[in-house]
Amino acid sequence: MKKITGLVLVILMTFVALPAKSQLKFGLKGGLNISSVHLNSDLLKADNVTGFQIGPMLETTIPLLGVGFDAAILYSQKGMDVKSATGTSTDVKTDYIDVPVNLKWKFGLPIVKAYLSAGPYVGFRVGGDKFWDVPGSVVGQVKAKNFSAGLNFGVGAELISHLQVGFNYGLGLTDNYSAEKVDLSAKNRGWSVTAAILF
Repeated sequence: MKKITGLVLVILMTFVALPAKSQLKFGLKGGLNISSVHLNSDLLKADNVTGFQIGPMLETTIPLLGVGFDAAILYSQKGMDVKSATGTSTDVKTDYIDVPVNLKWKFGLPIVKAYLSAGPYVGFRVGGDKFWDVPGSVVGQVKAKNFSAGLNFGVGAELISHLQVGFNYGLGLTDNYSAEKVDLSAKNRGWSVTAAILF
């Protein structure tokens, strides 16, 4: 957890150290989240739920190389559709402020470019369900934790240097939920489809 947080801070400070000729853009990013949770227990099963994300972003790129970074502060809604061993279903959503920082490589023509991105993120719970019970389950009360961290992997396209559309996979590395009566490992996982406008 400390290593991921430290890596995010180091990458953010790298923005300051990039060459003066690099291009810096600001923008707005939003999209649809299709998220779930990876569980270590057969007592619960998690299916996908849909949510959203939105927030400001910035991007810096070294023009000739096409390599740079992007970072964002996103209000992001994640969660899971929890099913107990008896088949009882409970829809759970948790709201985070996520801070992803990605290394990004762009390639292609000036008008249309493709990009690949990857990097760490940290998240802080700001709303949604904190405690809930799963009817018909022996796990007892489930609790959402306040901190999350993981890795992002993305691919997408950029049009006329101002509009980006992409697909992203978030691989959670921290346990985001705990249970009252069993040892539960529960990590956020999910896909997102995003669009961003840069100025």
